[in-house]
Amino acid sequence: MGEKVKMDIGGMSCATCAANIEKSLNKEKGVVDANINFATEKAHVEYNPKEISMERIEEIIEKTGYEVLDKPEEKKEQKKTLKVEGMSCTACAKRIETVLGKQAGVESINVNFAAEKVNIEYREDQVSFKTLQEKVQKMGFDFLVEEEQAEEEMDRDEQKVQKAQKKMMYSALISGTVMLMMVIHMFITAIPGYFYITAVLAFPNIFILGKPVHKGSLNALRNKSPNMDVLVSLGSVPPYIVGLAAIVLPIQTFIEMATSIMTFHLIGKYLEVRAKGRASQAIKKLLQMGAKTAKVLKDGEEIEVPVKELQEGDVMIIRPGDKIPTDGLVIEGKSTVDESMATGESMPVNREKGDEVIGATINKQGMLKAKVTKVGKDTFLSQVIKMVEEAQGSKVPIQEFADRITSYFVPVIIVVAIGTFISYNVFPEFHVSIVEWGAQYLPWVNPDLTPLTLSFITATAVFVIACPCALGLGTPTALMVGSGMGAEKGILIRNGEAVQTFKDVDLIAFDKTGTITKGKPEVTDIIASKGFEDKEVIYYAATIEKASEHSLAHAIIERAKDNSISLGEVQEFEAITGRGVEGTVDGAWIYVGNRKFMEEKGITFEEVEEKLITLEEEAKTAMLIAKDKELLGVIAVADPIKEDSQKAIQKLESMGIKTAMITGDNQRTAKAIGKKVGISHVISEVLPDGKVDEVKRLQKEYNIVAMVGDGINDAPALKQANIGIAIGTGTDVAIEAADVTLVRGELSSIITAVNLSRLTFKKIKENYFWAWFYNGVAIPIAIMGLLHPMIGAAAMSVSSLNVVYNSLRMKRKNIEPEF
Repeated sequence: MGEKVKMDIGGMSCATCAANIEKSLNKEKGVVDANINFATEKAHVEYNPKEISMERIEEIIEKTGYEVLDKPEEKKEQKKTLKVEGMSCTACAKRIETVLGKQAGVESINVNFAAEKVNIEYREDQVSFKTLQEKVQKMGFDFLVEEEQAEEEMDRDEQKVQKAQKKMMYSALISGTVMLMMVIHMFITAIPGYFYITAVLAFPNIFILGKPVHKGSLNALRNKSPNMDVLVSLGSVPPYIVGLAAIVLPIQTFIEMATSIMTFHLIGKYLEVRAKGRASQAIKKLLQMGAKTAKVLKDGEEIEVPVKELQEGDVMIIRPGDKIPTDGLVIEGKSTVDESMATGESMPVNREKGDEVIGATINKQGMLKAKVTKVGKDTFLSQVIKMVEEAQGSKVPIQEFADRITSYFVPVIIVVAIGTFISYNVFPEFHVSIVEWGAQYLPWVNPDLTPLTLSFITATAVFVIACPCALGLGTPTALMVGSGMGAEKGILIRNGEAVQTFKDVDLIAFDKTGTITKGKPEVTDIIASKGFEDKEVIYYAATIEKASEHSLAHAIIERAKDNSISLGEVQEFEAITGRGVEGTVDGAWIYVGNRKFMEEKGITFEEVEEKLITLEEEAKTAMLIAKDKELLGVIAVADPIKEDSQKAIQKLESMGIKTAMITGDNQRTAKAIGKKVGISHVISEVLPDGKVDEVKRLQKEYNIVAMVGDGINDAPALKQANIGIAIGTGTDVAIEAADVTLVRGELSSIITAVNLSRLTFKKIKENYFWAWFYNGVAIPIAIMGLLHPMIGAAAMSVSSLNVVYNSLRMKRKNIEPEF
């Protein structure tokens, strides 16, 4: 993989320009991949700096006829998740994306209408945060609020629900009164001054309670980007104004219809706000989990302080039943801790001196003293919230097509409504005949209306029945619920693209140590050569391994400790990657390693060859130990397989997903482990830097490949894979290379993640189907004059709610594997 840069490109006028630049760059030697985004006017280029320079890349772009507006190396990027209020539909979100996306210095932007979040990456040396705020305010939305004020936002969300509820109740009361009066006036007895009373009652409903709608509508028209507010305004204001004209003209009043349309819209908005709040409950729950105060030792005394005031190194006192205030390291005591909020594991885990504890988890039994290791944004809980927000603010590839359609939706509906109005007056006989036919089956259809009145009512129905909101809510709400479900089960999905890709994964490749196995090897066998004792073999092996960082080294040192063997000093230590280690101990050269290492050093080991083969067939790693060219013996180490590895791998195979194991172990040991757990493909004797090549080879053979690993050395392979899956260990969840992080170190979580991906994407497709189906059926019915505007307004709200509640139904599904 090469270096990646982003550049602002000037002079592009259409998508063809972007294609021209891409073509010119991609045919140049050294350019790995070039992707030009016409909408954001950004170039994303991956290149090999050994083969091509940045200056040459800029030269190619300029020769093609365009301008590089900045230098990548000068960038000072900021990436923030922010809040924006006042959006009424996805057209608003699209407008914010378009306006801010064109702002110089904005690298990328994604607005999530459902979550009311903005994920923005910008260069602070080119654009200030204040400038971005002002841009958003000029568009008619409330200014961006930083997500660090999360607790205040929880209160704001609750206030928003209460505000929407109040407006809905006042509106319903007004419209209910107007409709009751209409029934009495039409069917029981005439009400004196009925027209004037209804006109006065309807005014505050349409123009005061509906003021935010009309304000949003004017802003959208001013920005030449009509949205949902425009449709509602056109469905309520013209009928009211035309209704007033009945004072002087002999025409039908539409005031009842106008006020009812606004009420149905406000009812729908209230239900939508409440439902969206339920969809984003995951983050709110996580925020509520944190402890508010902590008991700490200061100068030998126990005092209580706010969690926000904790600093690294403080000693926390955690009694049974207490929430652990923040991430820390146990320095005294022993207890069991309920970590279900972090890992999804219901059984409490043992924690004692030297173990990590996670903030917001619950101490169950004994008292613990723990030293604070992480505070603020670095804590486990903050990292989880950040990853869930990133997932909720990202886009699934399928959404890009829907966004393009949605951006044209409202303008098209306005044209259709105007065309309908004209058509009814140009071809009245044709349309009246359809209405007369519909009146036989639909009680709300009135065939006795004049063509002008009929055309007005029909055009209004087209305005209010169209619903781009349902289209825009389809993906975000499903992602919000899905990412929340995942967080509750210790599965952190970083982006929407991973959700779409994961469901189609063909093969999952596993690192062995710490992934399939526990990652804590133990010495199982010690075989001393003739003339030597076991203690002597352990002494020399453990002494030299004392200087090594390898996990197998720790197992040998632990055995020496268990046998109370005092270790010597190492001189001239050297580690040879993939071979072994060497150095001098007590004046003698000591070698510890595999066959290849011994062969390179000219040390014979024929006498133990059969024993080596036997140990390797038992899935043990056998290491040869030699002293001054003489074989001392063999030490065998085994890394126990995790309890659920076999079941999880067999389940994946039964789901049609092939499995592979990539390990540095020799072929016999690797095959023995592979056979034990049921792995399809065993790839052995792979050096750490060879994992990326193996993943590439698997991608050529199987197409979509996921890679599971737990170490820093796995990061390149995780990036290369279509889906990188990191096994989190305790508080270490911020693994940038991974698309998915499994906080619980069990492979069964992978099955849960696959099930979650499939369920989430299924809901996204269902949401799009119902949104398109609703608009595809409802709009033609409205055009034919068979839909009353009031019914249309109610149906419009129902369509958005159907999408949100369809996403919420995901929570009922069990995604845990059944073994």
